[in-house]
Amino acid sequence: MELENQVMDKMKIAMKAKDTVALASLRSIKNEIIKAKTAGTSSDEMTEEDGLKLLQKLVKQRKESAEVFTEQNRAELAEAELAEAKIIEEFLPTQLSDEEIENEVKAIIAETGADSMKDMGKVMGLASQRLSGRADGKTISKHVKSCLS
Repeated sequence: MELENQVMDKMKIAMKAKDTVALASLRSIKNEIIKAKTAGTSSDEMTEEDGLKLLQKLVKQRKESAEVFTEQNRAELAEAELAEAKIIEEFLPTQLSDEEIENEVKAIIAETGADSMKDMGKVMGLASQRLSGRADGKTISKHVKSCLS
């Protein structure tokens, strides 16, 4: 699998450079990949889409933890979490800007003919599918709500 090989290559580089933050981040990715592969029922291989979802989940966890640490006035822990999130984000495709997300959402709304909040599920399903890996669900949801209201 491509993601696993990329992580292993980066781990070797981080070990040689003695970069503990990068190494911890990469080990957490590898650990989640192994968990996903052993939990899977059909095959040992992860698809690219599964890998993107896994990476997004890890980034989201780090950012949420950083928010909690910031609220608790524990800046050093928040910085560590954000540093790990930044390293994990290197494996994700370039994230879309708010303007690009809004344009995509408007195009999807026009395509589906949605005109009220009742159609949010239909729009969110299509938007999540199309923007997978390039935007997180929370941001997509925010733009869908603003465009439909």
